[in-house]
Amino acid sequence: MPPRFWTSSDRCVDRSRVPSPSEHLNIAKDTIVSLDVELSDIWGKLIHRSEEPLQYLHGGYDNIFPVTEAALEGKRVKDRVEVRLEPEDAFGDYDENLLRVEPRSRFPEVLEVGMRFEGEAGGEDADLIFTVTDIAEDKVVLDANHALAGMALKLSCTIVDVRPATDVEIRNGAADDPESVILRILP
Repeated sequence: MPPRFWTSSDRCVDRSRVPSPSEHLNIAKDTIVSLDVELSDIWGKLIHRSEEPLQYLHGGYDNIFPVTEAALEGKRVKDRVEVRLEPEDAFGDYDENLLRVEPRSRFPEVLEVGMRFEGEAGGEDADLIFTVTDIAEDKVVLDANHALAGMALKLSCTIVDVRPATDVEIRNGAADDPESVILRILP
């Protein structure tokens, strides 16, 4: 039998049915939101499922896709939200200008498709991360597009918790959890 407690108004309360304070808090600016997230393509093929709830600071801090943030505004714990993300709302359109073909001699002896390399320091590609997509004879094909660039996606999430952000979190523009930044558009 669940625990029962008497209140000051002489009512018997079943504590197992009393919602936690966070269940009454709506998602709004400067709240920390915890989500169970599933990301799939538009045909429903699962791309990623969070193993643990992911957190972000809500309110225009660029910690989550803006379309998703707008859909979550005003929601509460246990609400489920599904959002279709067009490429421009997620990881951007595929940009052929981010493809490079480089001589094989510029790379280490051990080289495999999927390996990643930073752009040349001091060059115009310095901020880019390139993925090896093909190795043929004496050439290596590199791609700096995000792996999901150009794809329409479906993001499904269930709100696990909502709490007020601390002053430090607001000042830092992120949840105090080191894994808090979850889904945002990359440069």
